[in-house]
Amino acid sequence: MISRVGLTRGGNLQIRPGSAPEASSELERNGFAMVPAVFSPDEVGELRIELAELFETTRPDVRMPGSTEEDYADFRYEALNRSAAAQRAVAHPGVLEVIEPLLGEDCHVVSNTAWRNSPQREKAPFDVGNPWHVDAGPHIPRPEGIEWDERIPYPVFMVGCHILLEDCPIESGPTGFIPRSHMSGRLPPKPDDTGAIAYQGGGPVAPIGERGDVVFFVSDVWHRRMPTGPDDTGRFFLQVQYGRRDIAQRLRTTDAVNHLSPDAVARAVSDRERTVVGLHPAGFYDG
Repeated sequence: MISRVGLTRGGNLQIRPGSAPEASSELERNGFAMVPAVFSPDEVGELRIELAELFETTRPDVRMPGSTEEDYADFRYEALNRSAAAQRAVAHPGVLEVIEPLLGEDCHVVSNTAWRNSPQREKAPFDVGNPWHVDAGPHIPRPEGIEWDERIPYPVFMVGCHILLEDCPIESGPTGFIPRSHMSGRLPPKPDDTGAIAYQGGGPVAPIGERGDVVFFVSDVWHRRMPTGPDDTGRFFLQVQYGRRDIAQRLRTTDAVNHLSPDAVARAVSDRERTVVGLHPAGFYDG
């Protein structure tokens, strides 16, 4: 656990004094944690109304070359810029108390995406999930066989969370995680014939949540959406990715939001000239 020294002056990190919530410890230890009833029914209701309206009144954000609106139909990016309820949600005390011991008191939102997955009952059992992946990292890559010294708490640079706006039973394909895999320093291995992977003998764990619950996960942990069943009801949640202060925000693409003058942008011609001054191509998160 960490804390920022001299927070108001942008001070350095130190070991956090005192205790932290059990969910923070579980997140640090296993790479994921679920906290029930973080959001009240009224808070969930307000979020549902505003985000449902966002889906109905805006078109999908197409950011990757060669993609279509259909590819992005389940997502609406930069939700906090479009919804006051979403902006309140990302600063909810019940969320911040879990992530701040791991990221520091000055951590910030990296991306903020509303997700609404339609039911897939007609195709069940249907493997709708992405392949096993990590959202960012591994932040400390290592070859297989070099294990982390457990005397040193594994550093966490980014934490994602799913604020559930609808119940997510196993039939709806909740996100599954491989416990402790965030400490592997590696990308997920190729699955076996059944689609399963494991780390240190442990296979997937998929927390079953209800509306108002929050699922937290370290960006390095191996995870994916699990297959749906015949009673799939779909999924509706607000995803927030938080990063240490040192991690850049990615709510908008760098061609739209950057620190460069028009002349500097014009002078950056080659791909590497563009990336070295901060003009990165659209990618994961919000671009």
